[in-house]
Amino acid sequence: MTVTQDAFRVRITGGVQGVGYRAWTRGQALQLGLTGWVRNEADGSVSALVVGSQDAISTMIERFWSGPAGSSVSDVKAEEATLDEVPSDFRIVR
Repeated sequence: MTVTQDAFRVRITGGVQGVGYRAWTRGQALQLGLTGWVRNEADGSVSALVVGSQDAISTMIERFWSGPAGSSVSDVKAEEATLDEVPSDFRIVR
């Protein structure tokens, strides 16, 4: 049986840098069995690529709204992404 892998690019804005948002995201993604990456952006937002089952991605997108303690999320935008290669793990990138 083949499992379909969906991919979404997500941009999270608000008070999301300097509060452990990337480490929190990695932990949540690993818990859900997702692969991809997360990084801080120069404009103060956080971007992520999440790859996995549709259910796991939907759950992660919901979780992005809460974030770790100390964060204050004002918006989460997700758009479908196409991949040349599926990531093998979930990383914090710079």
